[in-house]
Amino acid sequence: MAKAKVAVLRTTPATVVEDYRRLVEMAGAEKALDKNATTILKDNITWHFAYPGVNTTPWQLEGTILGLKDLGFTDLVDVHNHTVVTDPFKGEVNLHFKSVYEKYKIPRKFNFREEDMKWEIYKPKATMHALHKVFPDGIRIPDYFQGKNIVQLPTMKTHTYTTYTGAMKNAFGGLLSFRRHYTHTWIHETLVDLLAISKEIHSGIFATMDGATAADGPGPRTVRPHDKNVILASPDWTAIDAVAAKTMGFDPMQIPCIRIAHDDGLGVGDPREIEIVGDASILNENWHFEVGANFATGVGTALWHSPLKVFQKLLFHTPIVHIFVMASAVYHDQVHYPTWGRPIFDKWLAESPWGELFKQYASADQIPDRPSKAR
Repeated sequence: MAKAKVAVLRTTPATVVEDYRRLVEMAGAEKALDKNATTILKDNITWHFAYPGVNTTPWQLEGTILGLKDLGFTDLVDVHNHTVVTDPFKGEVNLHFKSVYEKYKIPRKFNFREEDMKWEIYKPKATMHALHKVFPDGIRIPDYFQGKNIVQLPTMKTHTYTTYTGAMKNAFGGLLSFRRHYTHTWIHETLVDLLAISKEIHSGIFATMDGATAADGPGPRTVRPHDKNVILASPDWTAIDAVAAKTMGFDPMQIPCIRIAHDDGLGVGDPREIEIVGDASILNENWHFEVGANFATGVGTALWHSPLKVFQKLLFHTPIVHIFVMASAVYHDQVHYPTWGRPIFDKWLAESPWGELFKQYASADQIPDRPSKAR
């Protein structure tokens, strides 16, 4: 397999938007994507509350939009997904995405609204590892996604179920419906299946990843933020995930989804086979990030990966699942966020230069005008 390319830059709040513009070009978006196709921006709203290191950042969204426009990609649309515990309508406001959409006139679509897209059965060409067993009645994907470019916008953080989360995991929300929780026992195999499907249905794939404030601990929500001042981009989702995982302190080839994708030829997971353009010293770093679990993810791990998984059809494929959904929502939104999360966010907002930048995205008229670099 040929070497993959991942672009990495050190950045600051004063330069991050321009750095993203440069990063998109350095990573090869012009070659990876089809200019004649619509380009989907798949942001990440893991939590509809603002919290450092958890969601796509507004400067990541803005910089990626401008970087694509610089290269002549003008037909851009943002797609939100819904989860059982996250409200994208609250999220796009609280996370300051809406001001970016308004500034650059980016239309939004929602994969759970029938007027935006419909779910249809898709028969993959690639051999599936898990999805054909999880969904024996057929794998359904949004019809809108087919024939379009897609750009994933994840952050650098750990995740209780997958060790890390990145570009491959970000496809999980967009391509699978509300029943995506059926796959958690086979989450790594599912992510590889979704990567294979993505490469079949999209005219091009790409990703930018934000590590301005990265995070470790019991992800994807209740993490510990760390300002790291790093941004990444690549057309190879496996490679960008591998670089991020290694930087955070993990062996990428010991993470099943990265190893399987590498072995299947869907991307490059071995850092020795990845070319870093920009700041190659990133591969020498080890942030010593740790994965943890909170009350909600701990229960999930027990029910999906311990001997208790024999009960998962009863617990998660029947109305009983609403008990777990309610418990997770109450724990995250009513207990954890006001007690621990909001104070951490307020401290970051007051003390981190990235928190200061976040405040500047509160409305579209606060975002500075950026000169066009379209060629």
